[in-house]
Amino acid sequence: MDFLSALKIAGSGLSAQRTRVNVAASNLANAESTRGPNGEAYHRRDPVLTAVPFEASLAEASGQVPLGPAMPGSNASATAVQVTGIQEDTSPGKKVYLPGHPDADPNGFVTFPNVNPINETVNLITAQRGYDANATAVETLKAMAQRALDIVR
Repeated sequence: MDFLSALKIAGSGLSAQRTRVNVAASNLANAESTRGPNGEAYHRRDPVLTAVPFEASLAEASGQVPLGPAMPGSNASATAVQVTGIQEDTSPGKKVYLPGHPDADPNGFVTFPNVNPINETVNLITAQRGYDANATAVETLKAMAQRALDIVR
């Protein structure tokens, strides 16, 4: 694997972890939202991450046809990660008896979002650690490139 491939892979990891943080923060921010634009309680969201052979993403970016296997899950040695979408969790939310709440149903129950703050906090911590690991990889690559330049001098 060459220097630029490693840098692109670490960069794709940084981008994916940033998306994970943004989605978890959005879930936490809406943990008590009982009515959204569609009139229903907020549903938690999860990013969908897919491994992409790096050669395929490089060929796609340059407008060339990839040489060799280009399907996710192929035997390519270097892969990047790509956010392919944000998926909504359709599991039902928690019903709480609050008859005076403006969003209560005729029986007095309010449906709260299916967001568990503890799970979202764990998602934030793991995304932060993944981001830190990728940032460390970028810093290591920069140090290696600097040392290579120093050797040439």
